[in-house]
Amino acid sequence: MEPPAGYTKASPGQVCHLKRSLYGLKQASRQWNTELCSKLLAFGLTQSPHDHCLFYKHTTDSFLGLLIYVDDVLVTGSHSSDIKALKAYLHQLFTIKDLGQAKYFLGLEIARGSDGTHLNQRKYILDILQDTGLLLCKPAALPFPQGLKLESKGRSPLAEPDQYRRLVGRLLYLNLTRADITYCVQQLIQFMNDPYTSHWDAVVHLLRYLKGCPSKGLFFPATPSATVTAYCDADWASCMDTRRSISGYCIFWGGSLISWKSKKQPTVSKSSAEAEYKALNTLVCELLWISYLASDLQLPISTPIPLWCDNQAALHIVANPVFHERTKHLDIDCHVVRNQFKAGFVSPLKISSQLQVADLFTKSLGKVQFGVLVSKLGMKDVHLCPT
Repeated sequence: MEPPAGYTKASPGQVCHLKRSLYGLKQASRQWNTELCSKLLAFGLTQSPHDHCLFYKHTTDSFLGLLIYVDDVLVTGSHSSDIKALKAYLHQLFTIKDLGQAKYFLGLEIARGSDGTHLNQRKYILDILQDTGLLLCKPAALPFPQGLKLESKGRSPLAEPDQYRRLVGRLLYLNLTRADITYCVQQLIQFMNDPYTSHWDAVVHLLRYLKGCPSKGLFFPATPSATVTAYCDADWASCMDTRRSISGYCIFWGGSLISWKSKKQPTVSKSSAEAEYKALNTLVCELLWISYLASDLQLPISTPIPLWCDNQAALHIVANPVFHERTKHLDIDCHVVRNQFKAGFVSPLKISSQLQVADLFTKSLGKVQFGVLVSKLGMKDVHLCPT
């Protein structure tokens, strides 16, 4: 072992026995997390078993919650005295810097009002446009042209693939508030190893769309609600290279979008019904996790949860307890949907394809349909002129 740079007291052959972790060492982050968690637990907080970044404390008349990301902390609570006591405790241990009310956190811009809270990443988007030289480009109406499907091989290999990788990586973080580009980013990230010019053209088109609405983000109304609603969809055999399907879902708590996803299924589906059923399974697993978090925070959830799907055959598979030729090849874990339906946790319902919000996460839509579905996500532009 070689001593760290700047340390001259070690003799040849000696090793360091660290009493506290140092920046730059591989175990530094683990040691810091262990130290911070132990101090928070000593304060009386409880670490959530379902999300280890969440700490909370309940009493008969108060609530105190804390979220950590490395050494950045968000604190909330029902009483300001509890928040001040926690801050004083942490400052005594670690010498923290109190930034007051959260307005900017890890690239998220937080705007509060009497009607609710708005989250957006406007500065982050403008920085991306500035770095790529597209700040003055002509805006596009859609993230992707309607019906666009990317393939692994394009016209010619990209001359600078590292630029593509860095850019798509930055767009991946943008998914925190921009659910309207989730499907596009899911498509682009598949070609990180070997990007072609056609993939770069798709990225540029997506940036032109962001140029037209950099301030758009998620809006969370101040009105409380215990109603959870979920939508799921699948685009059967849509991958041009593997013929695997794309699953997509979105979950609303009241009128607020709280979870969404677009992902290629791990196996090839034999029918559209099977693809939709696998998408239902993914959604139900996410709903179970959300219900566990809600239980930690003592938030009530109305059950059964409406689960909207536009495939009638998939709904029949959920309701039919008998295995038959169309379902006997499915893995057992896929039938968590049927089990939760029988337990009364979810209630799968039929919805028209034109009203299926999850279509946003499985395919490239036309301008009219895209605008209608995005408006249903509860996304707003905080800097949009009323006129």
